[in-house]
Amino acid sequence: MEQEHKKQIEEILNGLKCSKDFVCYTSGLKRLCKAEDIGLDSFLVCLEEDPKDCKFFAVVFGDKHFCHCPLRVYIAKKLMS
Repeated sequence: MEQEHKKQIEEILNGLKCSKDFVCYTSGLKRLCKAEDIGLDSFLVCLEEDPKDCKFFAVVFGDKHFCHCPLRVYIAKKLMS
């Protein structure tokens, strides 16, 4: 991972609390929650079985649950694209 991305991620983590202890990052991006980037700036569609268990579950629109975890959004948009 490039130094610029590490710095950005550290800034995102600063002061952020995660009920999953940031396993997405600490696992080296190997244990990511299932989510899909559909082009929204600050949201992903959550594809987890029970998205309401997550602190970052934001809203339901139609049959879609949206995630607004800044770290997961950053990973999807900057590191997985």
